[in-house]
Amino acid sequence: MASNLASIIGGHPAGGSPAGTVRSPNPARLTDLVAEVQLADAATFAAACAAAKQAQESWARIPAPVRGRAVAAIGRIVEANKEALARLVTRELGKPYAEALGEVQEIIDTCDFFLGEGRRLYGQTIPSEMPDKQLFTFRVPVGAVAVVTAGNFPVAVPSWYLVPALVAGNTVVWKPAEYAAASARALFDLIQAAGLPDGVLNLVFADGPATFAGLEQALRDGTIDKIGFTGSTAVGTRIGELAGRHLQVPCLELGGKNPMVVTPSTDIELAVEGALFGGFGTAGQRCTSLGTVIVHDSVHDEFIAAFAAATMAAPVGDPAQDVLYGPMLDQRFATRFEEYLGWIQPHHKVLGSSGTGRISAANPRAGFIGDPEAGLFYHPTIVDGVQPGDALFRQETFGPVVGVTTYTNLADAIALANAPGYGLSSAIYTNDPREAFEFRRGISAGMVSVNNSTSGAEAHLPFGGNGQSGNGSRQSGIWVLDQFTRWQAMNWDYSGRLQKAQMDVADLAADLGYRLEA
Repeated sequence: MASNLASIIGGHPAGGSPAGTVRSPNPARLTDLVAEVQLADAATFAAACAAAKQAQESWARIPAPVRGRAVAAIGRIVEANKEALARLVTRELGKPYAEALGEVQEIIDTCDFFLGEGRRLYGQTIPSEMPDKQLFTFRVPVGAVAVVTAGNFPVAVPSWYLVPALVAGNTVVWKPAEYAAASARALFDLIQAAGLPDGVLNLVFADGPATFAGLEQALRDGTIDKIGFTGSTAVGTRIGELAGRHLQVPCLELGGKNPMVVTPSTDIELAVEGALFGGFGTAGQRCTSLGTVIVHDSVHDEFIAAFAAATMAAPVGDPAQDVLYGPMLDQRFATRFEEYLGWIQPHHKVLGSSGTGRISAANPRAGFIGDPEAGLFYHPTIVDGVQPGDALFRQETFGPVVGVTTYTNLADAIALANAPGYGLSSAIYTNDPREAFEFRRGISAGMVSVNNSTSGAEAHLPFGGNGQSGNGSRQSGIWVLDQFTRWQAMNWDYSGRLQKAQMDVADLAADLGYRLEA
């Protein structure tokens, strides 16, 4: 049964659908309509920002430990609904059920971490250089926050923004991906069940142009104090420009062309396992998905043979079954992925499946689980022999395709890994600690894995990238608090007189010429 979903602003459904409606189907069974979504226009988005701004002062006045208990309640409520929410994520996004359970667990883990931050939003007490004077620092909330998220992680990644923003005393306008609307509404309802006052969290369903125009209006009106965005580098660049015009620094988590280096000392079987999960998990639709394997030429043939065999044997299909991956998230990504496959050149060797492109009766995948005609299923594709000048090497390819190239020394491997200009995640497989640390020093990525895949962030470690992957902002753990709080300095002079810094400071007489006798 399909849900009919509308935006929720200030605790109330937004009336009508001024920008029309969209349908959110099950990508594994396109005849199964999950939701019909009423889209907001720019004015509605701006109204949500005004509602969040109005609610922010009273929310910030609630003691931080009490806000922390609200986060604790969110975690317990999500935990009690873990299986139901995971089933919805699988139905709406086509994510394998085991992976969807892991995604929901990440919300729980995030809440478990941040429930204590309500008692640890520490400031500092600092000695003054003058008597009868004390210095302090305080963390204060930034204000009203607009959060725009993608749908490949429809509930986990939003929690990275929502939970720390709320515990720090901010209010939020959350704009999820339209094709993940039912999952977003479910998470919104679970959060609201923790007792949040109206207007503290607002949910807006809108397309990209309406969202951007709404952000422009809210920034002009002064009703948004911070933007958090997860999505493509192209859109993130525009968000950064918009925020910069209002002297704001957004939190940007963008795309990646994530490298994995395979050295001669590595366990090839382990490297293949990491490449399979990193490259094809979630059908390659993660920002941290493996982009290019950079393998030493002395082990290239062994690696590529094992990787191709493992990919051929990997179960693909119905996400309700035990599969490596299911369908593409939405038709827009399937269409774009077919464009990426057009980048394959004559000098490339294609491996990994019985075909390329969309899996169908006419283009079958050996061992496919389920009905390939029912959904947006695509062959896993390994492209061996990619070169630095190739689009497949330079550009993010959101879908189940992995490039492979070779290197002769580690310095060359690091140069190849950095060449595309992204800087999100990276991996090296080696049993030589010197190689591991040399790679860490040289790689531009914000995250480095050693003998582990490019995907698989833990909820208490900083997550984020550099270059085309982001502006250096970090999510998760204590580091994300710097996105949602500002430092405020306070000095309190109780001497009863004006004491001037750097001028009215006592000076102890020192004999700087003193020397010990020989």
